[in-house]
Amino acid sequence: MGKRERKLVANNKKARHDFFIEEVYEAGIVLTGTEIKSVRQGKVSIKESYAKIEQGELILYGMNISPYEQGNRFNVDPLRPRKLLLHKQEIRKLIGYTTQKGLTLVPLQMYINEDGRAKVEIAVARGKKLYDKREDIAKRDAQRDMDRRMKDR
Repeated sequence: MGKRERKLVANNKKARHDFFIEEVYEAGIVLTGTEIKSVRQGKVSIKESYAKIEQGELILYGMNISPYEQGNRFNVDPLRPRKLLLHKQEIRKLIGYTTQKGLTLVPLQMYINEDGRAKVEIAVARGKKLYDKREDIAKRDAQRDMDRRMKDR
């Protein structure tokens, strides 16, 4: 079974730079009609967003969905908290992770799958220290140099 068809709407490159990714989950997201229209146009930013578990529900904060042009009075607050949809056992597992010290929930990307449904990839992540980030940059630069030298041969 190959990778399913999906249209990438928003990507959070900074998350992989700032965090060690432990585990990744695919979650549905509850949106209003005008929000999904904006999402389909790609007017989404998940750079500053994070997820929290409140009363057994997974809530995504800080995600910006720009108001839909023709939405007029049906538009909602672009930064409102949005509910993410996961199975109950997955949420219980996430509660176990987030109670551990240093683990947080960050969105990696948002996309529309082949059924036309908006999905968010949520990662259980551990924050990187400054020296970890420097190490990653050094590895990436070394790899780039090796690739460049191999290409020149």
